[in-house]
Amino acid sequence: MEQAPAMPQINDLTEVMALSDRDRRAVDALIADRLHSDVVLVNSIAEHIIQSGGKRMRPLVHLLIAKALGYQGTDHIQLAAVIEFIHTATLLHDDVVDESARRRGQQTAHQIWGNAPSVLVGDFLYSRSFQMMVELDNPEVMKILANTTNTIAAGEVLQLMQMGNADLSVDDYFRIISDKTACLFAASAELGAVVAQSENPSMDPALRPTMRQFGLALGQCFQITDDVLDYQADDALLGKNIGDDLAEGKVTLPLILALQQGTAPQQAMIRSVIESSNLDQLDAVCNVLTELDALRQAKEQAERLAEEAQSSLDHLPPTLERDALGVLIQHAVYREQ
Repeated sequence: MEQAPAMPQINDLTEVMALSDRDRRAVDALIADRLHSDVVLVNSIAEHIIQSGGKRMRPLVHLLIAKALGYQGTDHIQLAAVIEFIHTATLLHDDVVDESARRRGQQTAHQIWGNAPSVLVGDFLYSRSFQMMVELDNPEVMKILANTTNTIAAGEVLQLMQMGNADLSVDDYFRIISDKTACLFAASAELGAVVAQSENPSMDPALRPTMRQFGLALGQCFQITDDVLDYQADDALLGKNIGDDLAEGKVTLPLILALQQGTAPQQAMIRSVIESSNLDQLDAVCNVLTELDALRQAKEQAERLAEEAQSSLDHLPPTLERDALGVLIQHAVYREQ
C-alpha cells in the first residue's frame, strides 16, 4: 500500500502569513469599514495606531485555531476584528498612562494629538468592539469578551499601583502580565474553539479550556520576552526606547530576579533606580542583569511557557494551522522586536 504524502509544514512567520492571508485580508477590510466615523479625528487617531505595522498576533491566534478546528463560517473574521479593536484601545490608554513617546517605531497618538483625544478614541474603539460582538448574538462570545475587557482594566490599575515598587513579587508580576496581556491571548484562543463548536456541537468540550490555556501560556511568554527585550534589544528593531519600562517604574521579571540574587550594593542600586525612575544608571542596571544572568533566567521562564503552549497544541488535529501556531510560539519567545 502506498503511503500518503507527507503534509507540507509551516516553518516560519512568512509561511504563517501566507497561510492566513485570505482571512487576514478579510479582517483588514472589516477593520477599515468599521473603523469609519463621521468624526474626522476618530478616523485619524484610530488609523494611526491600527495601521502602524503590528503583526496582529491576537487576531491571528484566533483565526488559526478556528481553522485548525475545521471552522468553515465567517464569524471568526468579525471576532478577529473585535479582538484587534480591544487591543488597540488598550494601547491608546496605556500610552497615555505610561507617557510613552514611541510605539512600533513611530510617535504615539497622545504625543501627536494629546491625551484627551487618545483616551476618547480608545473609548470609541471599545464601544465599537462591543457593537460588533453583540451583532454575533452569541452569549458565550459576549461573556468571554466582557470578562476579558474587565480583567484587562483591572490589570492596568494593578500595574499602576505597583509602579516603583521594588518589592514586587514574582507572583504579583505574573498576575499583572496575566491580567493585562495574556488574558486577551487566552480569550482569542478560546474564542477560536467557541466558533468551531458553534458549527460542530459534537466537538470535544475540553478543547475550549485547553485552547484558553494555550493562549494564556503564549501571552505570558510573549510578555516576558518583551520585558527581556526592554534591556537588550536594538532601539530601531524594538520600536521603542530601551529602558522605557524602567523609566516608567515598571518592575519586570529580570529586575525581580536580579533583586533576589544580587549583592547588597547591586540590590541597592537597582532599588534606587526603580524608585526614582532615573535612567542615568541604565547601563549599570543592564550590566548587573547580565552579570547575574537575570535576562537569561527570564528567557528560560519564557521558554518553559512556550513548552506549555506547545503541549496544548498536541490536542489539536494535525493541520497546517496547528503548525502555524507552533511557529507563533517560537516567534513569541525568540523574536528580536
